[in-house]
Amino acid sequence: MKNILDTLNLRELGKELQLARNKKGLTQEEAAAVIEVARTTLTAIEQGKRRLKPSELIKLARAYNCQVHDLVRSRPQIEPFQVQFRGSQQPSEADKQLIQGSIDLLAEVSRNYLELEQLIGVGQIQNYPPSYKMSGLSYKEAAEHIAQKERYRLGLGDGPIYNLRNILEQDVGLRIFYLEMQPSQHFSGMYHFDEQLGGCIAINCLHPVERRNYSLTHEYWHFLVDRYAPSVSYYNYQERLADSFASYFLMPTDGLKRHYNDLKQAQGKITPIDLLTMANYYGVSFEAFLNRLLDLALISPSIKDKLIRGISIRQTQQDMGLNLERERPEKFPVRYLYLAVQAWDRHLITEGQLAHYLQLSRVEAREVVEKIHEEYAIEWFDLLENIMA
Repeated sequence: MKNILDTLNLRELGKELQLARNKKGLTQEEAAAVIEVARTTLTAIEQGKRRLKPSELIKLARAYNCQVHDLVRSRPQIEPFQVQFRGSQQPSEADKQLIQGSIDLLAEVSRNYLELEQLIGVGQIQNYPPSYKMSGLSYKEAAEHIAQKERYRLGLGDGPIYNLRNILEQDVGLRIFYLEMQPSQHFSGMYHFDEQLGGCIAINCLHPVERRNYSLTHEYWHFLVDRYAPSVSYYNYQERLADSFASYFLMPTDGLKRHYNDLKQAQGKITPIDLLTMANYYGVSFEAFLNRLLDLALISPSIKDKLIRGISIRQTQQDMGLNLERERPEKFPVRYLYLAVQAWDRHLITEGQLAHYLQLSRVEAREVVEKIHEEYAIEWFDLLENIMA
């Protein structure tokens, strides 16, 4: 242990210790008590100004519920992690402490993703457009213009978007994770960008699929326009602009008008059931869909109010047998899982590290490996290499 500690970069070790402490939710005072030192001493350790003793490292690893190896192994160093929130209101101090855990988790899994790429020897897909400018346009004009340009760039036409997450991961190259964010009523998503990690997005997996789609598109706006300017904001002008973009991107004007008018012409009228079906077709909430129809002057404000008050939306959707996803989505991108399993298959990581990357127990991690091997009985890792080359 002494030899390992003597060769370590103290600043990098300090950062690892701080990340592990934050992830565990311990204060500096609590961590200092574990190794029986003053808080100022622990601060010096985390700043790389004081060398750690072997016994202290072992105690801290136990307190942080991690392995010593996880703290001392060479890992890619990332910039300080700043995020842009999507939140409904200014949070309390208690809420800020809760959401900090999600910020730390997004930083960790984004870094793990980069580390897996480096282990396998593949780069990140980055089909990024230049940051869009809005000069000379109103906010609605800018939102629709950029939505149209991105749909064209990605070959999406003017219909509904299926598998939005896969498109943004595989065709754009974003790192998208679905994490539990508490308090769930306040936080919908968060976004981070730097040159090393690229675009990283977390969406609250506790929300229904319609809200997740909206949140993901909302965060995509920040990537397209505010890429280099992360900030914490709670429904200000920029957030309204991002919501407007999400509406145009998920429900493009030409396609939606054509669909609505064709149905009205065929039937002579549009029923509430038709509107519920169309909202499901576009993968948005019923209220968001009605707001879009109102924006297009296809319905009146009074009709919208009557529909919202007069329909038990969830019950009606269930009675209609609409395909509503209610299970939580996968935490990690498919590509992330494949990289982790490939690293395990090549003996580049241990079983404990595999479990760490997948954030599962060792038994559960092996089950993931077996499932992927069963689904891809061919030499799937060779195929993956060709795809990512």
